[in-house]
Amino acid sequence: MAKTSMRMSAEERRESVVRAAVIEFARNGYRGTSTEAIARRVGVSQPYLFRLFAGKQAIFTAAAERCIEETWRVFDEASTGLTGEEAAAAMSEAYMGLVEDSEQLMMQMQLYVSVFASRMAGEDEIGETARRLWGELFERVRERVGGDVEGTTEFFAYGMLINALVALGFPREHRIWDGFGDKAADGTADGTAGKTAERTAG
Repeated sequence: MAKTSMRMSAEERRESVVRAAVIEFARNGYRGTSTEAIARRVGVSQPYLFRLFAGKQAIFTAAAERCIEETWRVFDEASTGLTGEEAAAAMSEAYMGLVEDSEQLMMQMQLYVSVFASRMAGEDEIGETARRLWGELFERVRERVGGDVEGTTEFFAYGMLINALVALGFPREHRIWDGFGDKAADGTADGTAGKTAERTAG
């Protein structure tokens, strides 16, 4: 019984590390984040941190996985039981709410920067992980909207534009959001969903 309790405690601590890592990496990037800062946020020592994870890259990988999995969780919950146009609309609207979480959005953006920086340094392990995660997310969304690759590509293209506009701080009433449809200013992305659905319904 005690052994099980200790194992659960370690799993909970690992979860705390991942949550803390998302915050630290989102704010400071891979190279600007120290394992000391993550350990301090969790309230553990660095030696204990390295008992849970092999190193900084392993922690970053876990944080990246959490970021992408959270995106799918939001998509999945919003679109369960739906397909085609209805699924695309539900996921688009849910995504607008997701990126209001600045740490979630910035962790995603930092992932792209980290992949590029690593490649410039002659390393690609982070890139391999990121491409795997993105590929899996793409396929999940493609299946949910009915299997249309072109429509799924457009769905993600609009999502990346949303990332850029939110990160740049454009208020919803700004005319730059007009292309997303009338409800973009209210925090939905019906315009995105509509364009994607047109291709999905094809």
